[in-house]
Amino acid sequence: MKFIVSSGQLLKELQKLIGVINPSNTLPILDNFLFDLAGEQLKITASDLETTMTTELNVNSSEDAKICIPAKILVDSIKSFPEQPLTFTVNKDNNQIEIASDFGKYALAMIDASDFPQLPEMEDIATTVIPGHILADSINNTLFASGNDELRPVMSGVFFQFSSSDLTFVATDAHKLVRYKRTDLSSDASAEFIMHKKPLNLLKSTLGSITDDIKVHFNETNAKFEYDNITLSCRLIDGKYPNYEAVIPQDNPNVMTIDRQTFLSSVKRVSIFSNKTTHQIRLKVTGNELHISTEDIDFSNEANERLSCEYEGADMEIGFNSRFIIEMLNHLNSEMIKLELSAPNRAGIISPVDGVDEGERMLMLIMPVMLNN
Repeated sequence: MKFIVSSGQLLKELQKLIGVINPSNTLPILDNFLFDLAGEQLKITASDLETTMTTELNVNSSEDAKICIPAKILVDSIKSFPEQPLTFTVNKDNNQIEIASDFGKYALAMIDASDFPQLPEMEDIATTVIPGHILADSINNTLFASGNDELRPVMSGVFFQFSSSDLTFVATDAHKLVRYKRTDLSSDASAEFIMHKKPLNLLKSTLGSITDDIKVHFNETNAKFEYDNITLSCRLIDGKYPNYEAVIPQDNPNVMTIDRQTFLSSVKRVSIFSNKTTHQIRLKVTGNELHISTEDIDFSNEANERLSCEYEGADMEIGFNSRFIIEMLNHLNSEMIKLELSAPNRAGIISPVDGVDEGERMLMLIMPVMLNN
């Protein structure tokens, strides 16, 4: 087996896949890339059994072969080359793959490709098509709100909810919740499934500026995404997602509208002086003024700021974790945001006032914390 490929092009494709490979695998074969050469088409695959990702590129060759190459040393070595053609040659006598560059020759141990896990064919699949930039927005706007509790795996991913009227994406960790909805898209097949963080992060990093449609195939146990020259398959989280609609307050008579960047900057400054365990800040809205304050009694630290806002409703005093507010405001692009409140012991709802597409709906929910009076 022999093929010639551009070092830059090969590195670009390998960097898409390297995130699939775990730092420590129970099966040593999973530390490798599978190279599947069919004439001038080279297919490269990485897998951790739960998530499998494949990319394709053109090379100069006329042979067919399958080999496994150690992933980390291959990526590290290709990184060190400037743009140039690399020649890969299999030496079956000593079970090595030889790489020839303008600088010299290098040999890597080659592993039998027959041990590499084969991806089973998905059965009873449904398919939905989503524009690349919308899928990227959906992941960017929700993934940060998912949890890390191993005892509640269903909350450690993003909930996909497809219907004939809209596509909805939800993430929550029980302290905050984000619901991102697209009413300008729909699915022929109604479906609900929960995706793990890892494949979502891989999608997030590889979608980039892709605007083409992405095919999403899914059944009860697996999902597969096809776009550009990439195929990503993953096992879904098994379980029923919590009834998130039940925790969203419907009647919120107290509504504050404020400049997002001004609010964000103020919360960042004030939070520096908050308790390092609770990160608690106090919001007090009276008339058209918002008072943001905090105190750390243990270290005698405190901070107070006053901002102008538009407010309709009764005077309100409520406590929040400043880290969650900062995280949410950082994931919004609007100039103005709206904070809807009902009572000091009920969740607040943050939503953008402007800067959203037609058919785009964004809701962020944040649970309050008990104030220390």
